Amino acid sequence: MGDIVKTKRIVKKATGSCFDTTQPIRFSRAGGHKAATKDVSSEPAFTYRRALKKEKPQDFLRMGTGHAARNPASSKRGEEMAKTAETIPPPAKVKIFEMEKKVDRPAVQRRENPPNTEFRRFYERGDLPIQIDHCAVRNRIQWKVEIEKLDFHHYLPIFFDGLREVEQPYLFLAEQGTHDMLENGGAKILPVIPQLIIPIKTALNTRDQTVIVRVLKVLQRLILSDVVEGHPEKGGLIGQALVPYYRQILPILNIFINVNKNLGDGIDYSQRKAENMGDLINETLELLELHGGEDAFINIKYLVPTFQSSVVP
Repeated sequence: MGDIVKTKRIVKKATGSCFDTTQPIRFSRAGGHKAATKDVSSEPAFTYRRALKKEKPQDFLRMGTGHAARNPASSKRGEEMAKTAETIPPPAKVKIFEMEKKVDRPAVQRRENPPNTEFRRFYERGDLPIQIDHCAVRNRIQWKVEIEKLDFHHYLPIFFDGLREVEQPYLFLAEQGTHDMLENGGAKILPVIPQLIIPIKTALNTRDQTVIVRVLKVLQRLILSDVVEGHPEKGGLIGQALVPYYRQILPILNIFINVNKNLGDGIDYSQRKAENMGDLINETLELLELHGGEDAFINIKYLVPTFQSSVVP
């Protein structure tokens, strides 16, 4: 018999474009969540606590119906309890409450992240001047056009929109391509800042911690992209340009700022990859304060009340 041909299992369906061979999907908004259906007049609607009813006297064990009455001892007290138990009606059923499983607060739960990014759509159509260069040690991006000659107003927001991808090769291409453009963009990056806010906010709103870590690293690279090495006082215009958009970026950081690994006396071996959420958020806020100008700290403090200034007065 010949070999049996097995169809490829689709982990997550792609965009359904004219160049896509997978099945179309139902499009949804990234970062969307289901509306609350609980009765707003009840306490659990806002506190997420279990509603407790008032206990009645009939819900408790009555005299002579406990373990001693069922197994009377050879004493007069035991005989009296046994006789009393015959005249007392059976008690109410005892309810056994099981411990509820600990669940994450709704604010930190992962939200919808559909694969309908602009980056994926443009890449599938062949409109992006990139391809994967398979090297011996690690892969890298091979650019078909010099990065300095690209239209950053067109391409940079597309690459930022791909930061919320969770599938390969889109994840690798979007992240590495964004870092390459920020490294070689120079003065072309500053005018594009307003177009980058919506992709950043959309990626953060997915509440996916792997996506948030990726966005924070790119955000740090974006702030430092116009800072002269060895002269931090020179440049920093991108950090100042981000100040008006703190209301779109910082609320999500305020939610995850205390998400840290508590290993006790253990060793966190992932420190070399800088994937600790709380540390990354604090580092990003410090960079925003350092390069955001005079009004940076007061705006950060308004949206992230637990943030402490790292600038020496």
